[in-house]
Amino acid sequence: MFTVSRRAVLAAGTAAAAIAAFSTPILAAGDDAAKAETAKLNTWLEDRFTFWVNRSPTMKAYLGIKEDMDKWDDISDARQREDLELTKKDLATLKATFDPAKLDEAGKLSFRLYDYKLSQDIADFRWRNHDYPVNQMFGYQSEIPSFLINIHRVSNVAEAEAYVARLNGVAALMDEVLVGLKDRQTIGVIPPKFVHAHVARDSRNVIKGRPFEAADTDGTLLDDFRGKVNALKIDDAAKAKLIADAEKALLASVKPAFEKLIAFIEAQEKLAGTDDGVWKLPNGDEYYAHMLKYHTTTSMSAKEVHEFGLAEVARIHGEMREIMKKVNFTGDLKAFFKFMQEDPQFFYPQTAEGKAEYVKKAQEIIRDMSARLDDVFITKPKAALIVKQVEPFREQSAGMAFYQGPGAFDGRPGTYYINTFDMKAVGKYEMEALAYHEGIPGHHMQIAIAQELEDVPKFRKFGNDYTAYVEGWGLYCERLPKEMGFYKDPYSDFGRLSMELWRACRLVVDTGIHAPAYKWTREKAIQYLFDNTPGSDTDVINSIERYIVMPGQATAYKVGMEKILNLREGAKKQLGAKFDLRQFHDVVLRSGALPLMVLEENVDAWVKSKA
Repeated sequence: MFTVSRRAVLAAGTAAAAIAAFSTPILAAGDDAAKAETAKLNTWLEDRFTFWVNRSPTMKAYLGIKEDMDKWDDISDARQREDLELTKKDLATLKATFDPAKLDEAGKLSFRLYDYKLSQDIADFRWRNHDYPVNQMFGYQSEIPSFLINIHRVSNVAEAEAYVARLNGVAALMDEVLVGLKDRQTIGVIPPKFVHAHVARDSRNVIKGRPFEAADTDGTLLDDFRGKVNALKIDDAAKAKLIADAEKALLASVKPAFEKLIAFIEAQEKLAGTDDGVWKLPNGDEYYAHMLKYHTTTSMSAKEVHEFGLAEVARIHGEMREIMKKVNFTGDLKAFFKFMQEDPQFFYPQTAEGKAEYVKKAQEIIRDMSARLDDVFITKPKAALIVKQVEPFREQSAGMAFYQGPGAFDGRPGTYYINTFDMKAVGKYEMEALAYHEGIPGHHMQIAIAQELEDVPKFRKFGNDYTAYVEGWGLYCERLPKEMGFYKDPYSDFGRLSMELWRACRLVVDTGIHAPAYKWTREKAIQYLFDNTPGSDTDVINSIERYIVMPGQATAYKVGMEKILNLREGAKKQLGAKFDLRQFHDVVLRSGALPLMVLEENVDAWVKSKA
């Protein structure tokens, strides 16, 4: 799963100086008039990119631009309304100023994608208060410390002072979070009851340790800040002052902010119910249809998604039974699941050494795949990839694994995060598939390559709004290594299938929970995963709780993968000996993230050019 901070709209931009340093001219093919008109469009798109990212200090940080490092984003409703009007103005300007018929092919695609993006943002506005901005997956209680620890870099005193300023700004930011939560509560948008305990626990974890309480160890944020400051080449007195300033900010701003959030969450828990689907929300049926369309970039109905999932679960179960025969397992599939869940050979120990060994093995898997990339890819990423354990303050509720993209302007590597809280939730047999999905050739390759493109406008380089494309590529990249000769161990191949099985089951449980036609309870969805997957208790429960707070998102994986596979097989059939897998991958990757129908058009155009 690729993650980025909530509301981080990447159709935005960057600071002018950093853009100038990073950019290369965008070139367009075609006749002179079309080329000139496309150059005009590209100039306007770059201007809009700059404008929008300049409105988001945190997006600058994710991109690696060291400006406004002392600020948080304005998340107020007034700012959201202002953004809506600016978005409408951009859309009107785009359509009034540029005629797609006068653009070259590259320009037509950029026009269409920006039109799609702006129209999507405008449609999303209606539902801005239907989400759960504080939840166990991506709530502010975990995003704030995660951002400071992983994104805010400190290479000099000014950047350390900016970190302290951000600590002092947490109080105001959290006040806006609470306003948003109260606004949602007023219209009946309250997270299910189980969410509140997760949020309260994670919030308390942030304000444990020094300076929040008498303790032998620093709290999460002070530990991070102390380490960053101590790495600076400045005198001890200057270090001591910075650390003292951080301690004051933690006590004066961070602690009361998180205490307010905890108090609100605990009070709201008394109002929360156990109906988990968004069908319960105002106009919940329309909202879920919107989220399915948003994440899949298709017009598939909940019923179509649900039935596709049931068919895929049955198919994958059949392939798993073939692996059972290979390893001479006697018993049914349910017994095999139990064997895979419980046999110690499939898990690293629940110790610091065991966790370190898992990370080391994941690094080896990525290294071995990296050595084979030339076999199936023309374009490869320049950005580095590292493997990290999820930080302790959020590991209990975070997902099993996820990816954070690289900093385009500061050289920050892409990061493959592994959650080692429960080592039985990250079995050895799934290690290959996870590393291929989150790292190489999955999210890291797709996202880093997009950022490094030199011939497209930046809103396309940094836009990962199309979940079906992004996650469909990640899931496709779990299967591709099988075709390359990886997954030599049949248990590892079973792990690949078990990962795909999860995504097929998601189609069933996501629609089951959220669609008004089904109205599954949390318990029914949990039981479905227990009955149909080899997941551990931790993994099953965390997964269902994830799908509950992220409606529609989990359906995008299989929908996207199926489209990529169908396009590949269709191209093979039409081109025969002329089909080149390396070229096909370039077609998929070298336009940035796309809605699935646009990806299909690009592949069709490539096939025609080769025929």
